[in-house]
Amino acid sequence: MDSQKIKIDPEKCIGCGSCAAIADQTFEMGDDDKVHVIDPPGDDEATIKSAADCCAMQAIELGE
Repeated sequence: MDSQKIKIDPEKCIGCGSCAAIADQTFEMGDDDKVHVIDPPGDDEATIKSAADCCAMQAIELGE
């Protein structure tokens, strides 16, 4: 999956880190305590989708 197809809404992200725990080759916690997308993402699409689905705040949007 292209990193430009993964969008993080920083207003919604509370920095819980669940996405980074599931897909640690795609998401990382920044110094601002928000999640950021690693470019290029290193996890397969199913793992990235699982990470996005577990976001409590629905801050991750996956494009087509």
